[in-house]
Amino acid sequence: MTSEITLFVNPTAGRGRGARAAQPAASALRDAGFSVRTVLGEDADDALRRAREAVAAGTGALIAVGGDGMMSLALQAVAGTGTPLGVVAVGTGNDFARALGLPIRDPAAAGRLAAEALKAGTEREIDLGRAGERWFGSVLASGFDSRVNDRGNRMRWVGGRFKYDLAILAELAAFRPIPYRIRLDGGPVREIEATLIAVGNGSTYGGGMRICADAVMDDGLFDVTVVGDCSRSTLLKVFPKVYKGTHLDHPQVTVHRVASIELAAAGVTAYADGEPLGALPLTATCVPGAVRVLSR
Repeated sequence: MTSEITLFVNPTAGRGRGARAAQPAASALRDAGFSVRTVLGEDADDALRRAREAVAAGTGALIAVGGDGMMSLALQAVAGTGTPLGVVAVGTGNDFARALGLPIRDPAAAGRLAAEALKAGTEREIDLGRAGERWFGSVLASGFDSRVNDRGNRMRWVGGRFKYDLAILAELAAFRPIPYRIRLDGGPVREIEATLIAVGNGSTYGGGMRICADAVMDDGLFDVTVVGDCSRSTLLKVFPKVYKGTHLDHPQVTVHRVASIELAAAGVTAYADGEPLGALPLTATCVPGAVRVLSR
């Protein structure tokens, strides 16, 4: 194990928490005897390039400081390399850290945990999803929820959580079931009408919404949650249950456990770990043991 590690920082995460979190996380790592090099970037592409350079140069670990967007970026740098990933979760959603039982919005504790894991060699191998060239750790979303994201991202005149509440109301008003074509594990193509399809490597998205509540991150399989053809009134009843995961008991909800899925639907954008992935169609594959995460 090299004593030099890389702190990969998003200074704007969580309304500035990323910049404030870097210092206590770095202090905890230095107190444990590690040499810490901080990597920032002018934008996401520049930050990813710098992170990949650090991994290629043999850094002992890449410690990502930020929200789920930063964790997603870090995964692109470390997946398949053997370089361990540390998580200092200080964003808004923090679903990746939540699924792994890691500290949330406590950068000093997260830094100490990463240092202890590096010294003890306690790393957890977890699966990742892959769609094209992109890796994802939590959930790939498509359908009603991704259209809410689309609309919320277009609302430049309002900020914060309120704009997504408005986006939900607007999408409900315009809601129609979506015709999907899906293929599970290379089987026959199925044509279905669905409200949304979520592909879960992890269990939550949107800051704790347990859309794929029973997903396990090291079982080699996705949990695919399909919310079927619902009326607006049914959707209004079902959607709040996602916070506890009890929506899985509804007769309009089915779950499939698969290693790969092909998704196609017109006019639907996919989001992975909260970041836009692109328009359907796509194929997502679960890659076992794709990354080593510093954990308890």
